[in-house]
Order: sequence, then structure tokens, then C-alpha cells
Amino acid sequence: MKKITLFFLLVLSQITFGQAKISETEKLVATCKVWGFLKYYHPQVANGNFNWDQQLLDILPKIDKAQTKAEFSLVLENWIDDLGVVPEIAPIAPPKDVAYFDKNFDLSWVKSNKLFSKKLSKKLKFIEDNRFQGEQFYIYGEEHVGNVHLKNESYKHPDFADKNSKLRMVFMYWNLVEYFFPDKYQMDQKWDTTLEKIIPLAIQSENLDDFYLTMKKMVSRIDDSHTEFFIYPSSTNPKIKRYFPADGKIIDDKLVVTEILGDSLAQADDIKIGDVITKINDKTIKEIILENKDLICASNEPAYLDKLVKNILLSSSDIVKVEFLKNDKYITKTMTWFNYHDSHRNEFKKGAQKKKEKFKLLDSNIGYVNMEVIKPRHIPDMIGVLKSTKAIVFDMRNYPNGTFEEISKFINRNEKEFAIYTRPDLSYPGRFKWSDGSTSGFDNKDYYKGKVIVLLNEDSISQSEWTAMCFQTSGNTTIIGSQTAGTDGNVSQFDFEGFHTLFSGIGVFYPDKRETQRIGIVPDIEVKPTIKGIQEGKDEVLDRALTFIETGK
Repeated sequence: MKKITLFFLLVLSQITFGQAKISETEKLVATCKVWGFLKYYHPQVANGNFNWDQQLLDILPKIDKAQTKAEFSLVLENWIDDLGVVPEIAPIAPPKDVAYFDKNFDLSWVKSNKLFSKKLSKKLKFIEDNRFQGEQFYIYGEEHVGNVHLKNESYKHPDFADKNSKLRMVFMYWNLVEYFFPDKYQMDQKWDTTLEKIIPLAIQSENLDDFYLTMKKMVSRIDDSHTEFFIYPSSTNPKIKRYFPADGKIIDDKLVVTEILGDSLAQADDIKIGDVITKINDKTIKEIILENKDLICASNEPAYLDKLVKNILLSSSDIVKVEFLKNDKYITKTMTWFNYHDSHRNEFKKGAQKKKEKFKLLDSNIGYVNMEVIKPRHIPDMIGVLKSTKAIVFDMRNYPNGTFEEISKFINRNEKEFAIYTRPDLSYPGRFKWSDGSTSGFDNKDYYKGKVIVLLNEDSISQSEWTAMCFQTSGNTTIIGSQTAGTDGNVSQFDFEGFHTLFSGIGVFYPDKRETQRIGIVPDIEVKPTIKGIQEGKDEVLDRALTFIETGK
């Protein structure tokens, strides 16, 4: 009796599977995952035997007609069969002396997807076990570095009037991140969920601007401060830039002017360091913070606010209404922002940097080094002047110039490892492996004996964070400041006809495998600038460092 009951339950489940209706988004999410999997795993696809974009465009109308799970699975089964025989080479022996980092890796959907028949799941699992082992046709790893680059892809605009053409680009980018972004496991929103939400938006987009806005929302969900999404100018989107004549920082939902970038322009509107901006075009800074959350990619909140400032102080309009809070009074100015090019702004910044001292001796026999300005050729002079100080403050609230090696030799007693990495395994896409780390210093009896202080904040990104990790090996280093950008290592860059984007290319960890992505370099002493301090012309972070040097607290 039990056997009869079990038989009828099995038959009933098969009937139910065959008749169950599925939504368009469910079908497209599953198709995206299968298409990407076959792209990098199937021997006849991963070696370039098929025009894989065209294959997607050909299969999508069939997917659209499938109304039930059984029909949907059958379309995919037949598609896989048409690709040809997959030679059985399993088991594939794992490479020797390789330790895998598998927080990113998950192909469980091959078996667990509720839309798949058992036959389809079995085919997909067989392909995984007998995956392509040659040189990937669509992706390659940069030698000695490990981050990935595209090849043999279509870089053109999609046809914005063709739903399937738009889906092709969404699917391509989603799978690029799925298999080759080292920090996927740290996203706030699961990458599968992002795909589910983006597909309907992509289908609804009617033109270039709508579609690339959707892509920008998708890209922002990877939560990586390295990541940008630059839309190239077009006839409908000319991208004329007009700038506020100063830079600033968001503190307590207000934008505070911290640096004048155009003296005459700032003077004309009486803009001074310490001025507080409360509204732009009648929107409060808090409202602007909230409405841009889905458009700017950042590893953490300080990095997001830092990126947002650049957006706030950039306009496509000549006339901008700005509300200031001065002397406890709100003052609204209708300002003219000017279209002066990036090159002019960069020239100004270079001029300002020339005025900044590379290194100097402060009171009480304390050294100070501006890591943004100093270059490797200046290090011997810096050592000569500062080697007898009781402490050196390395100000890295900026982007350094590759000076880590020579400075680490100066401050370290011996050679030490300071970072290890995860890099993608192109023979098993989606898996990452631990690789050799980086070391700094050498056996140096004449190493620096004083305190090493490193100043960091949200402007400390990538090389800044990595250099700070390097300096921490001295054993006498104290980090003072606030949370860094939380995005270390190199970048993988992708250039398309309509846009340019990038993401962190490798995972970066301390030697004990502590994470740095999103977390950043954790300060030993946390201190942040205040509006009052900026208005009074103080550098509160540096002041705190000097207090620590003198008191040890």
C-alpha cells in the first residue's frame, strides 16, 4: 500500500511540475543564469564555437512562449543538446598547492532551481563536472595580477526598442559580476535579487537614458567604492559640466566647504571655507543623500557621502539655487556655475600641490609627510631630515604616489608580509583561490625607532589603504582618523560604446585573512572633523595625532 501511495505522489508531483505556471521575470532570471553558466563552462561555448550573444537572442523568443516549468525546462534541454556533446573528463583533479576561497562560489542553483526539471539539472551538473579547461574565449586574466578583462564581447549599444537586445547587456554584466567579482559575497543585497529587480526595469526602459540609468542602478548594488559607471556623452545627453567653485564634505546632513577651487569665482559669491550649504535647488542635503542611494556605488557610508559631494557640486545647468547657513541665518543665493574643464581644475590642484610641502619638521621634534605630494625620489631627503624625530605623521587622507616600498624599508626592522589576495580561477569560473601575498621592509638595524602615525579617512582608497596595511607591519604604527573607502587592490575595467565601468579585481586581506573590503582600515583612534573645527581652521585629526604623540593617549 505504501508503494502504491508513493507512486501516485510521484506521478502527481510530475503533473504538478508540468502544469505550474511561471512568470516572465522567473523565466528570464533562470535563463540569464543558464546562459552565463554555459558561456564559461560548456566546452563548445567557452572556446568560442558559437556566437553566444546571437544564441541568446534566438532562444529568448522560445523562452517567452514557454508557459509552464516543463515547457521552459524542455527549451533549455534542447538548447543544450544542440550545442553538441560534452566530453566526459571528470573527475578533474584540483591543482596542486591551491587553497580555495569559496565564500563567493555557489552553483547550488543548478540542482535546486524550482523551474528546472531533474533532467535539466542533471545536464547542467554534468557540464560543471566536465567543464571547459582551455583558454576562455570571453574573458582573460591579467598576467601576474589576476584581475579580469573582456575579449570577444559586443561593446555596442543595445537596440533600445528591442527587449531582448537590452536583456543581452543586462545578462552579460550580471554574469561578469557573478563569476569574476571577488567581493560578491559582501553585497548588502543578494546578486540574484538585484537581477530579479533589474530585469523589469530594463524591459520598461524606452531609450538610451532610461536604459543606462537602469544599468547604473544595477551596478550600484555591488557595493564597491572602486566601482563607477560613466555614461558617455551623446546627442541627447551632452554632459556639459558646470561646477561650484569649491570642494566640501558632508557632516551632519550638511555640506561644508573645505577647499576653494576657484578663487575669483568663490570671491564673486562670497564663498569661504567653513560655509555650510543646506539646500541645492530647494532640496535639502539629507533629501539628496536619500535619493542617490541607488545611483552611487560605494563600499560604506563615508565613501558614499564622499562620492555624493562630487555629484552635488556638479550641475548641467548654468543657474543653481544654493541655500547657506551663515551666522544662524539661512541665505539663498542664485549662483552662476561655470563650465570650466577638468583640465583646468586639475591644473589648479597641481598648483596647490606644488605649494604643499612634501615633508616638514613640526614643533616638539615631530615629522610630517604629505603622502599625496611626496614621490619615491624624495624619500632619501625625507629620511635625512626626519630620521631623528620622536614621531612621524604620514598624512594619507589622499592618494599616495607609490612610496610604500622605500618608506616601509625605513620604518621596518625586518621583512614582513602585510597582505594576501584572492584571485579568480578561470578554469573553474566563480571560484577564487588564495595567492601569494605582499611583503615590505628588509633586515635593517638602522630602522626608524620613533612612533609611526598614519592619518586616514574616507578619501583613503585603494593604494592608500594598501599602503596603510604595509606601514602597520612596523609594530609601532597607530592609525588615527575615520573609516576608509573600503576598497583595496587593483581594478578590472570594462569599456563599452555607451558606458565605462569597473570593479575591484582581486580580494585583499590581512595575512591572518581578516577582510578589508567594505570595512577599510580600522583606526586605532577614531576622530572626525566637525563643522566648528573646519570653520575655526583646525585640522582636528592632525591635532588628535599630535596629542597622542605627546601623551600616549
